[in-house]
Amino acid sequence: MTDPKIADVTYIEPINDNIITEIIKKEKPHALLPTMGGQTALNCTLKLNQKNILKKYNIELIGVTIHAIQKAEDRNLFEKSMKKIGLKTARCGIVRTIQEANNIIKKIGFPCIIRPSFTMGGSGGGIAYNDKEFQQLCLQGLEQSPTNELLIDESLIGWKEYEMEVIHDQLGTCIIICSIENVDPMGIHTGDSITVAPAQTLSDKEFQKMRNASIKVLKEIGVQAGGANVQFAINPKNGEMVVIEMNPRVSRSSALASKATGFPIAFISAKLAIGYNLNELKNNITGIQTPAAFEPTIDYIVTKLPRFNFEKFHNCNDRLTTQMKSVGEVMAIGRTFQESLQKAIRSLEINSSGFDITLRNQKYQENLSNYKKKIQYELTKAGPERLWYIGEAFRLKWTIHIVNQLTNIDIWFLYQIKEIIDIEEKTKKLKLHNLNYFKLKELKSKGFSDLRIAQLICQKEHEVRNYRYKLKLFPVYKRIDTCAAEFFTDTAYMYSTWEDECESLPTKNPKKIIILGSGPNRIGQGIEFDYCCVHAAQALRKDHYETIMINCNPETVSTDYDMSDRLYFEPITLENILEIIRIEQPQGIVIQYGGQTPLKLAKYFQKYKINIIGTQPKYIDIAENRKKFQNIVLQLNLKQPKNDTANNIKDALKKAKEISYPIIVRPSYVLGGRDMEIINNEKDLKKYFLNHTCFCNNQEILLDQYLEKAIEIDVDAICDGQNIFIGGIMEHIEQAGIHSGDSACSLPTYTITKEIKNKIRKQTKKLAIKLSVLGLMNIQFAIKKDIIYVLEVNPRAARTVPFVSKAIGLPLVKIAMRVMCGISLKQQGYIKEIKPKYYSVKEVVLPFNKFLNVDPVLGPEMRSTGEVMGIGKNFSYAFYKAMLSISAKIKKFGRVLISLKKSDEKSAVQIAIKLKKLGFKLDSTNDINKILKNSGIFTRLVSTQNERTLNVYNLIQNKKYVYIINTDINKINSKKYNKICKYALKYKIHYDTTLNGTLATLISLQHLNEYPILSLQKMHQKI
Repeated sequence: MTDPKIADVTYIEPINDNIITEIIKKEKPHALLPTMGGQTALNCTLKLNQKNILKKYNIELIGVTIHAIQKAEDRNLFEKSMKKIGLKTARCGIVRTIQEANNIIKKIGFPCIIRPSFTMGGSGGGIAYNDKEFQQLCLQGLEQSPTNELLIDESLIGWKEYEMEVIHDQLGTCIIICSIENVDPMGIHTGDSITVAPAQTLSDKEFQKMRNASIKVLKEIGVQAGGANVQFAINPKNGEMVVIEMNPRVSRSSALASKATGFPIAFISAKLAIGYNLNELKNNITGIQTPAAFEPTIDYIVTKLPRFNFEKFHNCNDRLTTQMKSVGEVMAIGRTFQESLQKAIRSLEINSSGFDITLRNQKYQENLSNYKKKIQYELTKAGPERLWYIGEAFRLKWTIHIVNQLTNIDIWFLYQIKEIIDIEEKTKKLKLHNLNYFKLKELKSKGFSDLRIAQLICQKEHEVRNYRYKLKLFPVYKRIDTCAAEFFTDTAYMYSTWEDECESLPTKNPKKIIILGSGPNRIGQGIEFDYCCVHAAQALRKDHYETIMINCNPETVSTDYDMSDRLYFEPITLENILEIIRIEQPQGIVIQYGGQTPLKLAKYFQKYKINIIGTQPKYIDIAENRKKFQNIVLQLNLKQPKNDTANNIKDALKKAKEISYPIIVRPSYVLGGRDMEIINNEKDLKKYFLNHTCFCNNQEILLDQYLEKAIEIDVDAICDGQNIFIGGIMEHIEQAGIHSGDSACSLPTYTITKEIKNKIRKQTKKLAIKLSVLGLMNIQFAIKKDIIYVLEVNPRAARTVPFVSKAIGLPLVKIAMRVMCGISLKQQGYIKEIKPKYYSVKEVVLPFNKFLNVDPVLGPEMRSTGEVMGIGKNFSYAFYKAMLSISAKIKKFGRVLISLKKSDEKSAVQIAIKLKKLGFKLDSTNDINKILKNSGIFTRLVSTQNERTLNVYNLIQNKKYVYIINTDINKINSKKYNKICKYALKYKIHYDTTLNGTLATLISLQHLNEYPILSLQKMHQKI
């Protein structure tokens, strides 16, 4: 959405009322549409209204009124509104203090649900089963809520949960786009739930009752025109229906419903907001045959599974509650629930091909008694793998009734899962030749992949595939058309199934190219790669190629049906891709833009003689293989940190000694620095191997010299085989050793000399040519004492590509895509590197507020879930804007705490002087206090010990600090000093844990309460 060509004027600015006010003053808009930007946009709109900005500048609110937002968001008003139209809500109370909370709980009783007002994804909330949990969650929730307000609900745990996606126009026409049913019962956030569309366990009478209630809710709340969703709970014992909440805007579920039905909810909602009515708009999929007022009908089942990354947050609470913890999701489409469920499992990219948890956790089966206890725990206290443990329960002959009692999942869903397990157990007794055409087709129609069948009958995947081909058993493809095939559609939006009639109708166009998407969002691989896939499709379509997109992520633009010529909503697995290639017969396949997901399949594509467009797998392997890449670096006479590989602890100890500590250790071929650690001594290395036995004995471990206090550099470039075009040289703000995905960075660089940058340019060209890169590449360098070290080369699109493209005003992906199709950089006119006049800073969004017991400390393993961009006339302005965008709040006056590690103590005086000049009062811990005292700077001494007076934790808890600097964090001090960061996070005080981050913050503080704005278009004009 922040591409400069999407809107006439584009601002990459913080979404806060001060910045939006400045944009309103400058642009003088007639109207404001607040319903597309989630809770952030609604909260900002309410603040603008409170400040009288909308009235002052005569701005009309479209799509929804302030009164409607307040009625939907304010629980008292919402409850009264529902009572007025004869609908029930859960008993609840709104509180602003612990005393009020204690009074309410006497009426509501345990268990209860605590939800902070105006937070996203249930942040700060949870379920309290007793008074201790209640007090803890209330304190936490009051801190998290921007209005210091809590909603305490009676528990509906175990009830069934549903959502209705509704669209309403100004004439009063209301249509239901889609019903969505949560497989998981109430008590788990809908974002973390397995969901299906359409709802499966409602009778027609119940559906009609819920449909009518949804329409009544929309009309009562007063949604003028556009999309909204209403959530319901139904008591499975007596059918009692309760309205949970209503969102007067499009939501996460709206994206899912749009992809599930083919009905573009946001697009139609925007049209309705500016005055159109549903009968005036056409259905884009069926064209003129049906209007948008035609309610979608679907003749398939859609299943959504959430994607979790708990392994990134050691010691975190991975149980699922009312606070959302997933980082992404997948969607799968099939003719039955079983087919779509198993396709969704394969789409998750967690090395699961079905109900195969025993392949991943064999140790649990060693003791059957313990294994049963483990299963019971997983079924009762839902975690990220509950679905698989349900399968294990049925494998152990537990009844549907028992599993239903433990999970509260509807017996219809449990029956479906049990049938899959029963089929698996029968299949295990067969040999490949026992599977005739009809038996194999039945397995495939139940969602079994070739790989899963192979696992069950102890064969190889390719043997099952070859046997299936011999039987001439292939999938067919059906179209998503919003009307269950009642009308013809030209729109090629498809999914695979195992019936007789194929609706794919591939063209005979010889110029067709497949683009592989990146699958579910997760830490290390997010929407940056969706951006790349979309730009690749746009470039190819402009050059008259037929584009074919394969992806399974409902949250992305790449899975919009009109983004490519043909869209296959399928898991990104070898089987699914080979089948699409078989019928489409493309000119080639693009694997550079989907992150690590398509790259992992490169060797198989080579084996099957599939033409890969761009850098060839041979060179991708050289870049990723430690020893091969080491040879390239030596041949080019470049420098690398000392490094080696090890296959066991004995080998690792010997090689670590040769490299010399500290070292960075990680498994090979991982995403986002998974299980990457800085190791300081032999004892730590032994501990690392002990804690990671699951992979340390099965795969190669990489050992690298850790370059302390080095500056890390990222370079994004395009190579056409002869020339390179450098998109950007970025300087990381945090030192080397912090994962590049977790480090802020600046373009242009802000401390690197011209001489060093010229050397980097030359080294980039050498590496690109030597590795025969064709298209995009990313190189990471480290600079220590003016010596340049090559850290790694990725011959593909990197996370930084969208950031660089927006900073320099050039679509790097499109340029690279044309290079991959044979149009050189010279032919395209891209020879000279762009040197922007403005600074751009990328800053990361970290999810530590979801895991308050995890050390919120940056390291070599990536943990950020998003990023923002700040733009300014100099580095300090750009960094300040980036800080505003991540909601970092530092007041202009107040008290700052300084606690530095030994190696940072030399900077203590510099930091203190800058803070004093800015007018802050200072506190410091023991060693820093002495250093500053010796330099004539007096600060207040505070203690981390359990003392009543001037105890750091009491001061943080009482919000006596506006900013905390705490670099004294490591494994040894973790209990004492890391606790400071945990408290800062809990009580919403901005903190820095690195020296470079601190220095960047300090130079940006001079701009506090300034709100300069700059559109992307104006910035690009000056380049």
